[in-house]
Amino acid sequence: MDLRVRNFNSGWKFCLGDSPEAKETTYDDSGWRALSLPHDWAIEGSFSLDNPSGTGGGALPGGIGWYRKTFRLPENIAGKRVFVDFDGAYMNASVFVNGTFLGTRPYGYASFSYDMTGCLSAGGSESVIAVRIDNAEQPNSRWYSGCGIYRNVWLRIVDEVHIPKDGTFVMSEGSMLNVETNIENLSQKNRKVRLVTTVIDAGGKEVASVSSGKKLPKGKCTVAKQSVNVRNPKLWDVDSPNLYTVVSSVIDSKTGKTLDTYTTTTGFRTFRFDAVKGFSLNGKAMKINGVCMHHDAGALGAVVNTAAITRQLRMLKDMGCNAIRCTHNPPAPELLDLCDRMGFLVMDESFDMWRKRKSAHDYSRYFDEWHERDLDDLVRRDRNHPSVIMWSIGNEVLEQWSDAKADTLSLAEANLILNFGHSKDQLAGEGEEMSVNSLITAKLANRVRALDTTRPITAGCNEPNPGNHLFRSNALDIIGFNYHDDWFKDVPKNFPGKPFNITESVSALMTRGYYRMPADTMFVWPERWDKPFFDSSLSCSSYDNCHVPWGNTHEGTMKHVRDNEFITGQFVWTGFDYLGEPTPYGWPARSSYFGIIDLAGFPKDVYYLYQSEWQREKTVLHLFPHWNWEEGREVDVWAYYNNADEVELFLNGASQGISRKTDDRLHAAWKVRFEPGTLTAVSRKDGVEIARKEVRTAGLPHHLRLTPDRAEIAADGTDLCYITAEVVDKDGMVCPWATDKITFSVEGTAFNAGVDNGSPISHEPFKADSRKAFYGKALLIVQSNGSEGVCKIKASAPGLESVGINIKTK
Repeated sequence: MDLRVRNFNSGWKFCLGDSPEAKETTYDDSGWRALSLPHDWAIEGSFSLDNPSGTGGGALPGGIGWYRKTFRLPENIAGKRVFVDFDGAYMNASVFVNGTFLGTRPYGYASFSYDMTGCLSAGGSESVIAVRIDNAEQPNSRWYSGCGIYRNVWLRIVDEVHIPKDGTFVMSEGSMLNVETNIENLSQKNRKVRLVTTVIDAGGKEVASVSSGKKLPKGKCTVAKQSVNVRNPKLWDVDSPNLYTVVSSVIDSKTGKTLDTYTTTTGFRTFRFDAVKGFSLNGKAMKINGVCMHHDAGALGAVVNTAAITRQLRMLKDMGCNAIRCTHNPPAPELLDLCDRMGFLVMDESFDMWRKRKSAHDYSRYFDEWHERDLDDLVRRDRNHPSVIMWSIGNEVLEQWSDAKADTLSLAEANLILNFGHSKDQLAGEGEEMSVNSLITAKLANRVRALDTTRPITAGCNEPNPGNHLFRSNALDIIGFNYHDDWFKDVPKNFPGKPFNITESVSALMTRGYYRMPADTMFVWPERWDKPFFDSSLSCSSYDNCHVPWGNTHEGTMKHVRDNEFITGQFVWTGFDYLGEPTPYGWPARSSYFGIIDLAGFPKDVYYLYQSEWQREKTVLHLFPHWNWEEGREVDVWAYYNNADEVELFLNGASQGISRKTDDRLHAAWKVRFEPGTLTAVSRKDGVEIARKEVRTAGLPHHLRLTPDRAEIAADGTDLCYITAEVVDKDGMVCPWATDKITFSVEGTAFNAGVDNGSPISHEPFKADSRKAFYGKALLIVQSNGSEGVCKIKASAPGLESVGINIKTK
């Protein structure tokens, strides 16, 4: 963290389309749209099969856009350096200040900075920054990327003698903190300084300090190494994420003036990956119960918003999740800050491809020139986060094989063939010299180690054979498999002495609210990667009986992790649904079916399986499906539960029998003839009732119900309230088949930031005032407009009683 920065998000103007002259200070942007960053113009567009991103990229538009901001610096900045820091812009971001070109950063997920000092007008005078974003050549991603300056931008004003961005590295060893501090001297003379490093606990109390002198040659960056002992530090772990702040002060030895102050968040923790015993944190054995997460936030698109990320993490934490895999690119800094504070382990990932491409215009075009810079910047930026426990240098890269032809396939075909094996002649042979692909692996791993030796290195691999060129490099500390469950048992034999993690697992397919029976029939969709697939439902079953051919059911992979101590854990694909990659369907589907939670943030039934297995201290009893069916139909009824021996099911008071989990089945199950009324599940332990759940037959839609996730939000211009809208009968039961179109009005101190319903096939725009209910539910997101007071929200639908609620902004 850097206390010398100020938010640079407000006061921008935007124009979609290319205007090369927009870089000039004299350009007239009066007709442009005024907005605040972060911003994603693609999410504001319309879904279309004609959009070049394809369904893999969410079927939303790309293009070229320009951003401009006119600003004044304080007058007292003589002798200062002024930087602009971008957390991320997708993609090919070219930056100009007062007409001077500062550079282009191709990688849309990279954080980058420019020194603007020599280009700026004098303090108090106007300067203009212009940024051209080029996301016109598509597809360039296998999922929805977003378009624009979609992460935060910061203005940084520092002394000529200062600690650069990401200029500290804090390593804990027992109760000792070893701190490496970079001090840059951009002045024209040699300087002598004193570096004072102070450790502050969570309560703001100083707990340790160290001071040392340093000579700084002019025009150079000098590294100072210090160690400081913190007595009886509180450890960081997933249940008690205790944090400390390291404050680095650079003081001029001659004048005593403080030239710079820089803060770094850190934590004390130890962890170990063991080839036999699995994973342990602070000496305590535990499983990594993780999920993979893409970067979009549903109706907000790629826009980074702390409240949106907090909501996602809070739901995952309540599910029992303790780890996040950043797939398949550098994450937003806010995600890692929240993982530090909320207690999540993180697998931090760099690239989805290296030199061999997966789509026509992807990062492989830039890999040779940019991979060193992009990887180094990622590690420097993220290495102080206690949440980060491993680095991933790639995901399913085609360099696993000698020659993979995925770059000759369509995006959809490439996504599928990636997960099937290749012939043995594409693998490295025993005793052969290291291939180019193995050498690239070693090079990337060694670059990471040059910057951080405290964390192991892995890669998400979908070739499980030891002849995989990445494995053959012997540069990976942890063997990571994406899927290939049949190979798990032989890992100790095939990779002796190597810890093992399932870097990507499951890929089960589900549509919230849709149930395909019989539940004991398995639907493997698509049957093969090269065989066309279509089902008229455009849906996938929520019974955990539908998955891709390379994947497994949720219960299936969960049992592998449970029954094998050497498996350190798994990262389920995925925690939330995401835009793009709508496997197993093509158009009109435009978002994924993989999530445990849908795109709107509504849990699917399988959420409660994970909660029952991963969150043992919380008593769970979840009964499904809904109870609105045709008279006399045989319905599969399931229950996820824990902390109990059995579950008894009753229909209108009549017992339907007792069901229990087994080693092979992690739920209770019954077959019940439908009749309207009440379905009741009762869980018991040693004959004593533990929990009771009911599902009732809903009547006709009668009125709407609005449920906010919070009654009060911050009046900061960014905070969010997520409001669930439900179609209910006269008794308040959700009508599971309701598709009523709900219209929202938002007045007062917040505005409508987006609407959704979780449907992967809806082509309704996210930026609208209405949304059809999907299996009885829809979502409204309201965002603070920066003023205090009351926000009034109303919802209406033809033929139903409308409803209104108020939330406060404070």
